[in-house]
Amino acid sequence: MHKYLCFLFLLLLACNTETPMVPNVVIMFVDDMGYGDIGYFDETNYATPNLNRMIEEGVHFTNFYVSQAVCSASRASLLTGNYANRIGIHGALGPSNTHGLHQNEVTLGELFQSKGYATAAYGKWHLGHHTEFLPLQHGFDDYYGIPYSNDMWPFHPENPDAWGDLPTIDGDSIIGYNTDQSVFTTDFTNRAVEFIQSKASADTPFFLYVAHPMPHVPLFVSEKHQAATGAGLYADVIHEIDWSLGEILKVLQNTGIDNQTLVLFASDNGPWLSYGNHAGSSGPLREGKGTAWEGGVRVPFIARWPGALPEKLSVSTPAMTIDLFPTLAHLIGAPLPNHPIDGKNIWPLMSGKSDESPQKAYFFYYRQNELHALRKGPWKLYFPHQYRTMEGQKAGADGIPGKYTQHLTGLELYDLSTDIGETLDVSHQYPEVIQHLTLLADSMRQVLGDQLHGIDGSQRRPPGQIGPSSESNR
Repeated sequence: MHKYLCFLFLLLLACNTETPMVPNVVIMFVDDMGYGDIGYFDETNYATPNLNRMIEEGVHFTNFYVSQAVCSASRASLLTGNYANRIGIHGALGPSNTHGLHQNEVTLGELFQSKGYATAAYGKWHLGHHTEFLPLQHGFDDYYGIPYSNDMWPFHPENPDAWGDLPTIDGDSIIGYNTDQSVFTTDFTNRAVEFIQSKASADTPFFLYVAHPMPHVPLFVSEKHQAATGAGLYADVIHEIDWSLGEILKVLQNTGIDNQTLVLFASDNGPWLSYGNHAGSSGPLREGKGTAWEGGVRVPFIARWPGALPEKLSVSTPAMTIDLFPTLAHLIGAPLPNHPIDGKNIWPLMSGKSDESPQKAYFFYYRQNELHALRKGPWKLYFPHQYRTMEGQKAGADGIPGKYTQHLTGLELYDLSTDIGETLDVSHQYPEVIQHLTLLADSMRQVLGDQLHGIDGSQRRPPGQIGPSSESNR
């Protein structure tokens, strides 16, 4: 009888904890998908049934951000919980770069490995292509994919002579060059499904990172998904990504681990607008990839975990990819790294237990190491800087980009609660808000620096380096 009462007590205690059982985790992180590319968020002319299903069966954030609106920087933040400039990763690393993710940085892969998880990464890595920077050296047991962007190859529409052959890598070994990209989404999906099946049958907890190269240009889609939407190649590519997500949800259900698995979906930045009909949509947001405007840094984010997360929950409190690292550490009971990180645990937001931000300001938007903007509550303050725009320019078409022009922003303030499109600068009406946000910016400049103000920052860490460095800011 005593043992029975103890068992009931422990069961009740477990049921009343804030955190449910330790989950498997899948992150799908796609490339250049816009905020308006999911039918649920905006009126598109093509369907995303599996993404819509995730939203219906889980939680979606309407104010979710990346740290910088460019490939490598965004991925560095997701995988380490840091602002990218804290750890020396900027822009979009390419084949000429001699630096990458430092061995002392702790990735999500290493975080999960520390708790006995099997880990795998499939798709685009983009944190350094030399062996010491590849996934197997940063916490992943298995890797299959490409080391940088899929347009960094000899068939680039503008600069074919600037790039060498694009390698495909399995583990640490190059297994081919200039692979037919129409197989990428299917191949990475199949590898992910096989990984899930093997770990489910072995009853092994796992962390899976699926980073599809699409819908970054050049666009490719498999034969089975060609003309599937009737809305053009870009829509077909999104349709195939949605299919990929559906295959992962299906295998979780078929292996009986659906309610043991947290699935997260996001994009690395907004759409590459200069590509016109080969670019996505930022919906009601201003501008796109490569800018600190909302269309560049605000991205779709969906979380699904049956039985542990509420269904149909819409969260408007701002959050960011840097927050996923400490959130997942909390869920699996892993300690945070000894060095500083920038993210905060947002499980109370995801689980619907709170609507209060754990950050004192969301967020500090850098380009390289220039502080361009920050957000706190409904307010977003821009500091004077140049940004690229397609305003007044002819859009590209069919894989050939249009030409950006450069505009200059002043010290501008926007109320995102009433002006999601950032059309009305209200800086002259709220000098006290500007003063408060400027003080927050000054405090961050001392930590992370700001080239526009000639400040280096006291807490920046260097990237891994094998020789002189150069960077691409495409």
